[in-house]
Amino acid sequence: MSGSERQPPAGQVQLDSRPIFPTTDGNENIMEVDALSISRQSRDLEEKYKMDHQRRGVALIFNHEHFYWQLRLPDRRGTEADRRNLNRTLTDLGFEVRVYDDLKAKDVQKTIDEASKEDHSNADCFVCVFLSHGEDDHIYAYDDKIKIQTMTDMFRGDKCQSLVGKPKIFIIQACRGDQHDDAVIAHDATDSSESPDNWTEVDAATVYTLPAGADFIMCYSVAQGYYSHRCIVNGSWYIQDLCETLRDHGSSGEFTELLTVVNRKVSYRTVGRCKDINAIGKKQIPSFASMLTKKLYFHPKSKQII
Repeated sequence: MSGSERQPPAGQVQLDSRPIFPTTDGNENIMEVDALSISRQSRDLEEKYKMDHQRRGVALIFNHEHFYWQLRLPDRRGTEADRRNLNRTLTDLGFEVRVYDDLKAKDVQKTIDEASKEDHSNADCFVCVFLSHGEDDHIYAYDDKIKIQTMTDMFRGDKCQSLVGKPKIFIIQACRGDQHDDAVIAHDATDSSESPDNWTEVDAATVYTLPAGADFIMCYSVAQGYYSHRCIVNGSWYIQDLCETLRDHGSSGEFTELLTVVNRKVSYRTVGRCKDINAIGKKQIPSFASMLTKKLYFHPKSKQII
């Protein structure tokens, strides 16, 4: 640099775009506003999944109420209410819903494998729901348990290319531990609700949080290590509140924000009547693990004019 070129005074920041603001010490304060960077950041915050394909997509519901006697798992009374509730809610959001009841493990795996090999090119996303008991990183079918990651792996990019870059939503209503969540009074609590006047049961065993890959979201009825509660008349707390939230806000709200609302709704509930006296007065909090890379909305699809 030549000696004739002016050097910036000490303490002064010199950048490409140079609006000058006065300072209290009399020195010039030069600040750059990088419009391109701000614009890019704004776009990053607003980036959404493309949800204007011809179809919303397939939603599989695996509903398990009865189990092979040698597994010694109790029947899941009330799951029929969850089945109906989810079927109606997902249909209203535009999904092609396929419901399967009490399938054997090999049939569950075959159904999921076939779904992963379908052409989803003209679909927005994919949903898979399990209503069952769980254990470790497995979910129970009628006669045996299935590793959850085995099923999610079928929808990774190298196995299901037509869903690359699209949301893959897994919803698991199952117990995830052997602990009850004790009630704690919050100082700013504004609402508290108990279960409807019917018996509450718990889903057995435990399911761990699992990594799945980009554009997956794993939605769990309860945080890891705790019981998940199910009313024998109205269905599970989680599915009740999930469906209600999706019916009220699913066509306008961002999905992960709606899941947070569901967390809050479920957390307000308290076990009232239960054969397990240790469960009375206990709470539940759902959780979700999001690997989504954009915002997810289920805006209504515009009707095609023929």
